Amino acid sequence: MATFTLTSGREINLLDRLPQTKRDPKARAAAKTAADRALAKQFGRDFFDGERRHGYGGYRYDGRWLPVAQRLVEHYQLPPDARILDVGAGKGFLLHDLLQVLPGATVRGLDVSAYAKQHAHGKTGPLIDIGSAEQLPYADASFDLVISINSIHNLEYSLCKQALTEIERVSRARKFITVDAWRTEEERQRLFDWILTAETYMSVEDWVRLFTEVGYTGDYWWFIP
Repeated sequence: MATFTLTSGREINLLDRLPQTKRDPKARAAAKTAADRALAKQFGRDFFDGERRHGYGGYRYDGRWLPVAQRLVEHYQLPPDARILDVGAGKGFLLHDLLQVLPGATVRGLDVSAYAKQHAHGKTGPLIDIGSAEQLPYADASFDLVISINSIHNLEYSLCKQALTEIERVSRARKFITVDAWRTEEERQRLFDWILTAETYMSVEDWVRLFTEVGYTGDYWWFIP
């Protein structure tokens, strides 16, 4: 079992340069069915490029992740030859943009979706490994930064815990994740109306307790529709 040296991760929004998206959780709640959720959770064509009720409704590169890549590199003061892992890389948009900011970096992505890898943006397909976050196929302390945006909450609770432990294991120090959460009862209801693929979703306080329990020492932010 790995031994962790606990440091203080913090709540910080490193996605603040993303365009703000208007969402209608009530409309989504009224439209989605159990069958829609089951189809979305296959993370295939329907999820990425099918109808909106099954996922993204067309997940296409538009450059919006470039400012996020710049923000991550600046905030974590990454060296030119940094090694970066994106857990839940999807079609590789953030991987592509990280290489625009740090051309000398080594980037890897991991995703459960063979469809996403096959339809990855630019030349990122070969950089994406097929797998799941609870069992990362990488050596201990092999990345300068590990990121996971809106991904590990798609695992059921025990596997989500394992994923946090794995992210901790493969990172040398820097880590950043975002997960589904709420602070108020109103936010809780909006999240319940919105979620399509998530299996683990909790209050902000419960997430922070979980981070302490499993020894996750990285930074974190919340998806709250």
